[in-house]
Amino acid sequence: MSSFTSSLRLVLAPPHRAARPFLIAAIAVAVVGLLLPSPVARAVGVLALVFFLFCLYFFRDPERVPPLLASAVVAPADGRIVSVMRAAPPAELGLGAEPRWRVAIFLSVLNVHVNRMPMAGEVTRIAYHKGRFLNASVDKASDENERNALALRLADGRTLAVVQIAGLIARRILCHAREGAMFATGERYGIIRFGSRTDLYLPIGVEPLVRVGQSAIGGETVLARL
Repeated sequence: MSSFTSSLRLVLAPPHRAARPFLIAAIAVAVVGLLLPSPVARAVGVLALVFFLFCLYFFRDPERVPPLLASAVVAPADGRIVSVMRAAPPAELGLGAEPRWRVAIFLSVLNVHVNRMPMAGEVTRIAYHKGRFLNASVDKASDENERNALALRLADGRTLAVVQIAGLIARRILCHAREGAMFATGERYGIIRFGSRTDLYLPIGVEPLVRVGQSAIGGETVLARL
C-alpha cells in the first residue's frame, strides 16, 4: 500500500463513538444556519460546518494491527515521545514507589486520540485524579495534571500502568475499561478530547526500546519487549 493511500485511509477513518454528540450538534446548527436568510446565521452555519469537519478528523478511529510478538509492549497512543525516564507510577494505583521506566507520548490536536492497551492482561485498578491543565508536553504534567490511571496485570503476573493525562486544551478523559476486564494487545479502551498525553509505566526490570523525539502509532509501535 502506498504512503498516499495509507494517509488517505487514516484521514477518512470512521469517527470514534465519542464524536456523536459533537457531530449531531454541529450538523444541526450548520443546516439551520445555512437555511436562514440572515448573513449572521449563515456565518454561524459555515462555522458549524467547519467544526463538523474538524470533529470528523479529530475523532477518527482507524483500525490498527498489533505485532504478533507476544512479548511486545505497544504504544498506548499515537503521538511524539517527549520523555523516557525512570519514575514511580501514580500512587493511587498502589503499585509501589519503586521507579520504573516511563515512556510519555504527547498527542497534538492532529493525532489520533484513541487510547489502546499496550499488552494483553487484566485491569486491576482504575483511579481518577483531579488536577491542573498544564501543557501536556512538559514533564510535570504527569504529576500535576488531571489524569486517569489504569493498572494492568499481565499473563506472567507482572504489572504495567498506563495513564491518560489531560492537557492545556483537553478537558475530558473517557475510559471505557472496567476493573476486572480482560483486554487484548492494542484493544481500544478510551479517548482524550482535544490534545493530551499518555504515559506508559513498564514492568519493573523492562527497558524501553525508544527514545525522545520518535513518533509512535498506537497499537502498533513496539515500545519495549518483556
